[in-house]
Amino acid sequence: MARIPDVQQYMYQRDQVKGRQLMSLLRMLRSTLRAFLDTFSPLEVRNLRIYLGGQAVSLLGTWMQVTAQSWVVWKLSHSTAVLGLVAMLSMLPFLLFAPWAGAWADRLDRRRFLIGSQAAAMVLALILAVLVQTGVVEVWHVAVLALLLGIVNTFDLTVQQAFVLDLTDKEYLRKTVVINFGLVQLGRTAGPALAGWVISAFGVAIAFWLNGLSFIAVIATLYLIRSQQVRRESSGKPLVEFREGLRFILGQPRLLDLVTIMFIITFFAIATLQLLPAFATDVLHGQADTLGVLQGASGAGALIGALFIAPMALRVRRIGLMVTLAACFIGACYIVFSRTTILPLSMLSLFFAGIGANILLTTIMGVVQLQVPASMRGRANSVMMMVAFGFQPIASLVLGTFASVVGTPLTVTVAGIFMVSGATCFLLFRPALRSWTLPSEAPAVEQPEVVPDVIPELVLEELEEMAA
Repeated sequence: MARIPDVQQYMYQRDQVKGRQLMSLLRMLRSTLRAFLDTFSPLEVRNLRIYLGGQAVSLLGTWMQVTAQSWVVWKLSHSTAVLGLVAMLSMLPFLLFAPWAGAWADRLDRRRFLIGSQAAAMVLALILAVLVQTGVVEVWHVAVLALLLGIVNTFDLTVQQAFVLDLTDKEYLRKTVVINFGLVQLGRTAGPALAGWVISAFGVAIAFWLNGLSFIAVIATLYLIRSQQVRRESSGKPLVEFREGLRFILGQPRLLDLVTIMFIITFFAIATLQLLPAFATDVLHGQADTLGVLQGASGAGALIGALFIAPMALRVRRIGLMVTLAACFIGACYIVFSRTTILPLSMLSLFFAGIGANILLTTIMGVVQLQVPASMRGRANSVMMMVAFGFQPIASLVLGTFASVVGTPLTVTVAGIFMVSGATCFLLFRPALRSWTLPSEAPAVEQPEVVPDVIPELVLEELEEMAA
């Protein structure tokens, strides 16, 4: 009988421990929910809310066309090399025209420019829809239209990345980048899956028609909103202006590290995704719906990352360590994907790769935007677009040709190894990046047209030209 109080005390202490654990769990869930809801606080701004609504519809159509276009090329050619060639043509303009896109984004009216670029993209989508609908489409038709759309996208994406930030307050900058990327991933998730179903049920032409009509939504929203753009006077020398943005990034070691990591991941990961039609048919023995499911799985992972992981990543201070670990994780997922022959496991690999890619890209884009002056955002965006997509023509052609020789699975394996190896090198040989923390959430202070201490040679060149 003397032991009863001891048992009661033990049970009382056990209940207390369980109660504290439950309260700790509830506090963690409340903190996570608060971070999740706080991520969407920029949507309180009316102009941003309206614009992103139209953009969501347009992105759904855009990703439907991406899937449908790759399927058309594959069915016409059954060649991974041709897939790589078309992908190369769609990305080549980012390498050739990014300097002009960045300079124009900083000095032109971005809203009006986007209306024109969206209208041009709509016309190109409708032309491809007519060619496919009438049955006269050939590979060279798709290649030429891919090149023209790539030119439009070079200017459109560069201007759009800066324009979204014109619609919101400065304190919402990184959150706005997360929301914008979330919408892109929503399109990547639903668009390919919807395209696969549409192609199987109604034919591939309908996907192009729907994409053409989707541009109406974003054009309408652009007419309804007003922006607060910081414009600058043109020097009449777009290449010189582009060099200002490039030298600014080159003069910031940590920004240079982040952009280099982005280059490694986008170079291999995006080019690898161009091989999914071949993987869907030759490895998984599927059809258009299999391709849509694979691309949708990648987009779903990125969407989950945007909705639930990226909001928590905003609170991480050691940006460099998080980005390099995310890069290693992405490469490992691609290696696993390359060795699978079972659809659910393939989907799971792409799903987790999508989560890692979203964390990496939203973090890098947000940090770079945060650290550059507002009047230089367009040129900084053009540098990132050039790094991320400008070298895709080379990657697509090389990986497409390599896949035609050694096979798609081995090509994806090699790409994954390069991603893991590149990120590991940063972890081992860039200790300053591992320990780097983001200095401040405050945006960069507005600076003059030429950034002191970063581009002194450019100042001297301009003075010499004026003196002459």
